[in-house]
Amino acid sequence: MESEGVFHNWLVMHLKNRLSKQYTEIACNPDGQKNCEFEGMYPDLILKNYGMAMAVVEVETEDTINAEKAAHWKALSEKGVKLILMIPEKSRSKVTGLLWDKGMAADVAVGSYDLRINMP
Repeated sequence: MESEGVFHNWLVMHLKNRLSKQYTEIACNPDGQKNCEFEGMYPDLILKNYGMAMAVVEVETEDTINAEKAAHWKALSEKGVKLILMIPEKSRSKVTGLLWDKGMAADVAVGSYDLRINMP
């Protein structure tokens, strides 16, 4: 869905701005671009301090959470830095199940987001 892609890219840029106080450099691959490589892969964000990669971030939407994506997470988690997943809050149990199935539940940090619109 196109709107999920727009939201994904907005969240990637939001996280980049928010995390810029904690890391000296943040490399960004929005919209599936291959601007910045990390060990042969292109995560959404690569968080660095003084040139050393400290963590990678993958932003997921409901449509991108599946077993194939979990295999991608597994490969990223084996690169020697922390993997941080940002997922929709309502997908937490699905993601937890996929992480357990791949044997990496203890190795991945999971953050969540929830978009709420309250109309009068």
